[in-house]
Amino acid sequence: MKSMKEHYSYAAYADPGMAASFDAKRFGGPIGQLLLEDQERILVKFLGDVSEQRILDLGAGTGRAALALAKRGARVTAVDASTEMLAVAQRRAADSDLSIAFEQGDAHALAFPNRSFDSVVCLRLLMHVPDWRQSLSELCRVADRRLVFDYPAMASTASLHAAWRRIAMQAGRHVEAYRVFRSGDIARELRRHGFQITARHKQFVLPIALHKSIGSAGFTKTVEGSLAVVGMLRLAGSPVTVAAERCAS
Repeated sequence: MKSMKEHYSYAAYADPGMAASFDAKRFGGPIGQLLLEDQERILVKFLGDVSEQRILDLGAGTGRAALALAKRGARVTAVDASTEMLAVAQRRAADSDLSIAFEQGDAHALAFPNRSFDSVVCLRLLMHVPDWRQSLSELCRVADRRLVFDYPAMASTASLHAAWRRIAMQAGRHVEAYRVFRSGDIARELRRHGFQITARHKQFVLPIALHKSIGSAGFTKTVEGSLAVVGMLRLAGSPVTVAAERCAS
């Protein structure tokens, strides 16, 4: 049986080549820029004024969210399992003259006391970790008031894409598999740990890979806007970003 550290989500991001090329692959081109702008807009909307707030960015990667929050005055701690990814984030923070605490850590066992942070942000992580319930439990444990995280929805085209990735990975292709989630499972797990969802944002109806292959922000905005008008975004939008608040005792 493979150890947790042999799981692809650890091995892939420990590769220096992956870390060096990550931003160009994920956020390059007009659709990548659109993703970044949307991500930052939703963080601002869900977190509000973050000045002087203690915020944990878990699964920080190359630091895109951490830097955006630090620029708004938050006291950010950025944690990732990959030292290679953190090195990229640290260079970016230094170039921007931003003070961020960078730490290597595991989402399944965070080295912080209970309720250490006003808010916890976790983007594009639960879909990849070996044990998403344990990781979500840790998010809830260290958050004092609020969580913001995302996941690919089972009721979306992401289900087909995830299934293809799993098959391709089993066939020996070098791809990252990922899981999709039922919204009810997410809500139940949050309730178990004393949190309730207060807001949701769904991003796209059509696959992100399709939008990237077309490479037109105008096309994406027009088509996705039209699908939203007829209710498709509400029914089948993905990924889903949620804000959750700690329930009163």
